[in-house]
Amino acid sequence: MKKVVFVLVGLALLGCKKEEANEDFSTKPVVEKSELAKKADNFFKSVSTVQNPTTPQNSIDLGKKLYFDKALSKNGTVSCNSCHNLATFGVDNKSFSVGDTKELGGRNSPSSIYAFLHGMQFWDGRAKDVEEQAGGPLLNPVEHGIPNKEFLEKKLRAIPEYQTAFKVVFPNDKEPITFANLTNAIGAFERQLAPNSKFDNYLDGDETVLNDQEKKGLTSFIDNGCTTCHSGVVLGGQLMQKFGLYGDYAKLTHSKKIDKGLYDRTKKEGDQFMFKTPSLRNVEKTYPYFHDGSVASLKEAIKIMGKLQVNKDLSDADIADMESFLKTLTADVDAKYKE
Repeated sequence: MKKVVFVLVGLALLGCKKEEANEDFSTKPVVEKSELAKKADNFFKSVSTVQNPTTPQNSIDLGKKLYFDKALSKNGTVSCNSCHNLATFGVDNKSFSVGDTKELGGRNSPSSIYAFLHGMQFWDGRAKDVEEQAGGPLLNPVEHGIPNKEFLEKKLRAIPEYQTAFKVVFPNDKEPITFANLTNAIGAFERQLAPNSKFDNYLDGDETVLNDQEKKGLTSFIDNGCTTCHSGVVLGGQLMQKFGLYGDYAKLTHSKKIDKGLYDRTKKEGDQFMFKTPSLRNVEKTYPYFHDGSVASLKEAIKIMGKLQVNKDLSDADIADMESFLKTLTADVDAKYKE
């Protein structure tokens, strides 16, 4: 009798397991996104949506070595990392950076983190991508002070370690150490710099990661029209915009020198005070703000942008909420990229 009972129980358990295995999970309810999350999806994208081509590790390693090497300046005093310090979120937190000549550059150094996701490079948009951008400071007489491409090529060809590394990365080139290969390697390294932030987790579906004030700040950011210029994956970096649509920027930023932006390059009247809209990722950490680093406080920068760009006197509560939201964009790169 006991044997019969055991058999029946066993069959019953097998039946339960079979039912579990055949359970239709597609009928389970899907968590509906909140209205705010749906609205955010209209303006922003997570870094998880970025499709980066697979890059050989030796190319990334070479780019990293070049990024940190002061040999890429005429007097051997500055590297890419000097002004775009990956230990401090890709910036040096100075209004203007000190170059190889000990002189100051003319505009604030933006972060190299997420830079490859921008639609253009430099405050005046003169380079199309990070590879082209990498060559600009090297040949700038104040920044790296390299007189010409050939000078740097000759300098690196005299270094055995670079002879070996470039041959590995560019095996089909008769002469691997070229200016173009150098900037391509630096670009390959910079394209690894896209860390995940709290806001990315929110965009990816975890709405619990933002607290009430951060959500209020996100709402204010959208409702006050900030997304006109600051949207997409990096919340900016895709277009040129006049700084001071509703007033003279210098009156609020107290800038010591008036910079006419894109006009300095094109000499077109309509380009006066046009600058690339900066990315707001890591904005909490990449002070001081604007093209001339004239404002140190994030709250003050938000207030100024409200007045100059959307013609609004933002309330203290709105400013505090937006600051709280913007801090959810803070994300540090992996320690392996920090030398």
